Parts: sequence; C-alpha cells; structure tokens
Amino acid sequence: MLDFNVCDNTVAKYMKKPKGTPDQRQRWKSFLRNHSPQIIGIDFLVVRTILFKAIYVYVAISHDRRKILHFGVTSKPSSQWAIQQLRETLAFDGTTKYIIRDNDQIYSEEFKACIKNFGLKDTPTTPGNPWQNPICERVNGTLRRDCLNHMIIFNEKHLYNILDEYVNEYYNPSRTHMSLGKDAPEHREVQAEGKIVSKPILGGLHHIYSRVA
Repeated sequence: MLDFNVCDNTVAKYMKKPKGTPDQRQRWKSFLRNHSPQIIGIDFLVVRTILFKAIYVYVAISHDRRKILHFGVTSKPSSQWAIQQLRETLAFDGTTKYIIRDNDQIYSEEFKACIKNFGLKDTPTTPGNPWQNPICERVNGTLRRDCLNHMIIFNEKHLYNILDEYVNEYYNPSRTHMSLGKDAPEHREVQAEGKIVSKPILGGLHHIYSRVA
C-alpha cells in the first residue's frame, strides 16, 4: 500500500457480465453479499507439465477477504484426496457456514457428507453457471494470468513450490484488490513516507513494493 489512488472504473469497465436471468443473479448476489464472511469457495484447475502431464490444483478461498486459505497439488485426484483437502481447509476455521462448489464428479456423496459432518451448508452451483462461484473462478484465472502462464512446470513438487511462493509471499500478503478498497487479503497498512524498495517474487515475475525509512 503506497498511498496511490487508482480509478475504480479503469478496472470495472473491462469486467464481463454474468449470464442468467436478472432475478436469479440478484438473489444469488444477495446471498453472496449477505453471507460473505461465512462463505468459502472451492474449485480445481488443471496445469500441464513440460511433458503435457496433467496436474490438478485444489483451491479454497474466503469470500470476505479474498484470501487463499489452502491449496493442494496432485496428479491423481480422488474423492478421498479432495476430502483431505477440505479437512485441511477447515482445520482452524470456526466461522465458515457455506461451501460453494461446482458439480464435478470428484465431489462424491462421501465428500458431501463430510461437508455436513463439519456442520456446514453444501451449496453447489447450478450446471453451466460458473459465475455462481465467482471468487474462486476469478482466483483460478488470476493464478493462470499472474503466475502459471509464465512458468514451465516440471512436476508436482515444482508446481507446489511455485504456488507456495506466489500465494504465501505475494498474493495473500501483498496483491491488492479493488473489492477490498485496494488492500491485500492479509491487511496492509498504508505507507505514505519513506523510500520505495522492491522485493522480487518468482525470480522477478512480480515485485512487492514497500517503503523504508
């Protein structure tokens, strides 16, 4: 946070409009807005290695702060693996009430039962409407545009290390969001004085800017 102002319209005019009837969109948007601090969105994205092997990434994100709470990497996704990722997502959480997900086959009946066993409300999106899980769908695109599209992935460990650095050193503590008043998921104080210095992330793909006395 370097005390610079950016016009909201600069970003907003490029955002795509969601599909669906106005009433349907309004009801769902009201649900997301009213329960934002209690919602976690989960989803998967596929990443290809240099040899075109598919690696699957599980992502869980909080709706109120846009913080990536947990991610997992595997080349052999299964319902049991997905359940373990859910457990790790919720291990230290006491505020979540709703899990938003799509209708992928990996979300088995056992997975759905696990959500209920945590005392949560399973909230699947309707088929063909990814806009109903907007925060997670958007962060998946961010992971590709900001990080993965610029990397050649060798294997699962390599992918995990890249995501770990991006998420825990850049996205959560430093990447600003218009919806957070240009704050980061992990709150940053505004620094109005001092020399601006930069710290490279992922070999200089991104930089964290801060002020020092």
